Amino acid sequence: MTSSGERAAYWRVPGLALEAMDARFERYAYPMHAHDTYSFGVTDLGAQSFVCRGGRHVSAAGLVMAFNPDDPHDGRSAVHDGYRYRMLHVGVEHVREALADAAPGTVGLPLFAAPVVDHPALARAVARLHAAVTGTAPRLVVEERLAAAVLALSRHASTRPAPLPERRGRVDLTAMERARRLLRRRFAENVSADDLARAAGCSRFALYRGFRTVYGFAPSDYQRDLRLRRARALLAGGTPPVTAAAEAGFADQAHLTRWFTRTYGITPAAYRSA
Repeated sequence: MTSSGERAAYWRVPGLALEAMDARFERYAYPMHAHDTYSFGVTDLGAQSFVCRGGRHVSAAGLVMAFNPDDPHDGRSAVHDGYRYRMLHVGVEHVREALADAAPGTVGLPLFAAPVVDHPALARAVARLHAAVTGTAPRLVVEERLAAAVLALSRHASTRPAPLPERRGRVDLTAMERARRLLRRRFAENVSADDLARAAGCSRFALYRGFRTVYGFAPSDYQRDLRLRRARALLAGGTPPVTAAAEAGFADQAHLTRWFTRTYGITPAAYRSA
């Protein structure tokens, strides 16, 4: 958009049918259109108005938008100062896989009857996934947050399938150890949830639940911790932060600095100097 008040940016995840959008509009109005994906969003500022499924709806700050594939809708500002919102377009296959993985035998895809949902926990789940995509987070982080968002939305905002059952049972310690060994060997690589599930010999849902139960970490958190340990060792040996970031598997030096400072209370450069 040419006006300072009109802008939109997009991010795509390689290898996944997943796209994120961040937009700020004042006067721009969307024509009626539809997507072949599920589309979930959160309004951050102001309010937007749109027609969908024969009615007009308004999404104000903090509310969640949920569009089914092929849902026609338009969009425009509902307030004088415009609005800002974040949107995710999720491929149907990822929604189907997340539900089947968590509850084998689940029939059908979710149907969202209300295009606007007032549910703070869902808003947080969508926002966390959006942050992972736009922040170029490791694949494990994106996939974990994608599964969490899909399951939360299906449980609390859809008309089908029925709320997913809580799946509890004995954790296979040997399976979790196989997954942990793979992470320890390949912590600097962009390991996927499927890689870990295959190594463990279980579903991704069982992996997330079991790994957290046994080790106190989600797999993505454990991978980040391993990367931080490696970076710390490199820095202690005099390696420059930019090199340590690359060798430990961080996206760049800024990514390392953000997490190193948050975890250890000191910047990588200051730690190296000390």
